[in-house]
Amino acid sequence: MKKVTAKISESATLPSDFYFDTKIWEAMKEKVFAKSWQYIGDEQEIFNVAVNTYPFYLLEKYIEEPLVLTKQKDEVRCLSNVCTHRGFIISHHPGKNRKLVCSYHGRRFDLEGKFEFMPEFKEVENFPRPCEHLHQLELKKWSKFLFTSLAPQQDFSKILNELESRVGFLNADDFEFAPEYSKTYNVQSHWALYIDNYLEGFHIPFVHPALNSILDYGSYDTICDGDMVLQIGYGENGAEVFKFPEDHPDYGKNISAYYYWFYPNFMLNFYPWGVQLNIVRPYTENFTKVEFLYYIKDREIWERMSGEQLGEKTQQEDEWVVEGVQKGLRSRFYTDGRFSATRETGVHHFHKMLKRDLEQ
Repeated sequence: MKKVTAKISESATLPSDFYFDTKIWEAMKEKVFAKSWQYIGDEQEIFNVAVNTYPFYLLEKYIEEPLVLTKQKDEVRCLSNVCTHRGFIISHHPGKNRKLVCSYHGRRFDLEGKFEFMPEFKEVENFPRPCEHLHQLELKKWSKFLFTSLAPQQDFSKILNELESRVGFLNADDFEFAPEYSKTYNVQSHWALYIDNYLEGFHIPFVHPALNSILDYGSYDTICDGDMVLQIGYGENGAEVFKFPEDHPDYGKNISAYYYWFYPNFMLNFYPWGVQLNIVRPYTENFTKVEFLYYIKDREIWERMSGEQLGEKTQQEDEWVVEGVQKGLRSRFYTDGRFSATRETGVHHFHKMLKRDLEQ
């Protein structure tokens, strides 16, 4: 990673062995993913009249940390889902519960994670200790979307401020989840290759002809700021564009899309019809799952923009590219590449962040 330098005009990309090195793969669990904010889900979709406890694994098949969301009135908490007695998983299915009770030996907690009762422990000295309570994780929220982190080192307020500044006028609370269009894709590549591809519009004229037909490639803009990259797509040929209020920072511009990436693996793609969430989930060094979750605000614009067809076609083209790179990186004749100083600033920003975290 020595060739990844601060100045893009001098820097090389991550070396090919980065994407296959088992030690790096393991190190990223703590140095990259544990420190970042991870998307959990939509509060409105998770909780209903029949559910107030929701168990899940954070980054299943990778970090795979057992957690549980609990809700009392309007307050949601994120707790460890591991019993503090012998380490058994407490909650196994979403449901309606007054307490969290371990099925192994009956240890009981309230929905705030506080230890309440343990059978056959009257003779145990110095009990209960503070560590008998379930660990509570920080929980953050934007609109209806929930995030948590195992060991947060990112300032979530910066994410909130950026989103409110650019897309707050869209009132994301009004967006309607569209499960009929949402889908999970299996990509035969390293997770970071998928991010590499996402973070540049350089490939659009070559890989995405349909998308390129509605975007003004010459005006495509990339903004790198902290743990975020924003790509701005400008519309042409009568493309649908946002209708900004007069106090918006982009008022008067013909913008068709905001593509937000938040380090390391979460994307929000805003269009005049609504938003598409992309969650990139690492599984192995050469296998990644990518969730596409659609939230629609204006179905007339959605139909006019052929949102489903364009999204599916673009994803298939991206899969073809990143899977081809995954194969190509194994070549004995390739070690690393150079960046376009004008078109690959987002990828360079990502590589610098990975180098920063992995070399700490």
